[in-house]
Amino acid sequence: MTKWIAALLALFAVGAVAEPVSFNRAGSEAVDAMVHVFYTGDGKWRECAAKDCHASNQDWGVDSMTYVLWLDWKTAKDAKVAPLMSALAQTAPSYPAPCTEGVACSSWSDVPEWDSIAASREYEITHDAMALQKARAAFDFVEHAQVFARGACPAINYQLADGGTNHLKTLETDANAVKAAILLYETTHEQRYLTSAFTRYASIRRYYLDPKVPLYSVYVFDNGTKCEQTPHRFFASVNGDMIWNGLHLYNATHKAAYLKESLATARAVDERLSDARGIFADLQAENDIAEPLIEAFYELATERHFQPARQWLLRNAAVALSVRAHDGTFGRFFDGPAPTSLTSVWQSNGGFALAVAVAAVAPNTTAPTNSDWLGAHFVARDITLTSEPIAFDGSAVALIGTIGDNCCEAGHARVVVDGIETFDQTGIWQNKSSSGRPTPDAVLFAWRWPKTGHHTVRFMPGTENAKEGGAYLHLGGYWVLP
Repeated sequence: MTKWIAALLALFAVGAVAEPVSFNRAGSEAVDAMVHVFYTGDGKWRECAAKDCHASNQDWGVDSMTYVLWLDWKTAKDAKVAPLMSALAQTAPSYPAPCTEGVACSSWSDVPEWDSIAASREYEITHDAMALQKARAAFDFVEHAQVFARGACPAINYQLADGGTNHLKTLETDANAVKAAILLYETTHEQRYLTSAFTRYASIRRYYLDPKVPLYSVYVFDNGTKCEQTPHRFFASVNGDMIWNGLHLYNATHKAAYLKESLATARAVDERLSDARGIFADLQAENDIAEPLIEAFYELATERHFQPARQWLLRNAAVALSVRAHDGTFGRFFDGPAPTSLTSVWQSNGGFALAVAVAAVAPNTTAPTNSDWLGAHFVARDITLTSEPIAFDGSAVALIGTIGDNCCEAGHARVVVDGIETFDQTGIWQNKSSSGRPTPDAVLFAWRWPKTGHHTVRFMPGTENAKEGGAYLHLGGYWVLP
């Protein structure tokens, strides 16, 4: 039996007819699955859904699991969350004094910001002074460092001390720095945190905001002479952060511009970053997480009563909940088939957060349990950048290959659907594997249309840069849904 036939059988097993459940129950079951699969029992998270996966309590992938726990506590007051958060607070990293020399700096700049947010969430639930101190120290590690705010645009931070070898500045640092500062301000009411958030938010809009649409590209390269934005890398995490940041800065200041900017980005996510059915397409970059975006849309839906945000959550949940893996975990693509390969925290956090959010927004709505992908057929075909385009008659396509095929970073491709390149030009960053291992038989891209038609998907070489590397693509085939 080939691996593709095995995948087909697994897909049918996942999509077997199941009893309808409410969003409320689906949300509770999702959190139970997340804890069962990814939590180790001793204050750490596994990075992927296997017992031998690396376990930790630091940085964005595992922090996203902590964020989902907080969202569950916030929305459902789930009693099991507090003990878990207490254990996580104990193992959360304790940051030393800020770096003054790059050669001796122990951390990238984005890592402490993700961790500060997680520690603030732990403090909110546990009221453990140690958690608050860890949140402060993580934030200060970057805020007062002398090695990140350098280059031609020192108002935004390098990811590596003194720019490292790639001269990369990432919005993962600065957008999370704003969120971390706001959370600390909301907890302590110390003005220094709010002042930092104001200043950094303005710098983000200067350097990371796309010149034509209200979305934020995640990368800027600063070679010491000039700063150049990498266009159209619209990560879910940073755009979610900026929606949330704008909303909370509005709450703190009542300045209408912040709310206007937040809503504009939310609308652009809905309009620009969805497939043809209006379902969010979180394109393949194994270093992106979607929880911050779900969290931001949840707050817009509930606190601002912004109906497009509520509709976005319900529309995405209606498909994502029907394509869970056997173990209850989620894949990256809400509108794709159920994952049959090993899932990771980077892939699954968005689905878990979505399940929790809709459980709060529409608890009594029936959650779909049966996947349309039951009717899909698989086409085994070796595809590279030099291959002929994929052409088919159908209503959906899902491309299959190995995440981290040439592990674990450099190599990506651009994707053109029916003659138009995806608006998020992340495309397929196939070789990026944050878990440090290849993941075969993974869904690398999924796209659906409202009805059956003739469609083409072709690929272009990724433009080389010092983060994503050069051009690469290797697929083993694709699913087509009639």
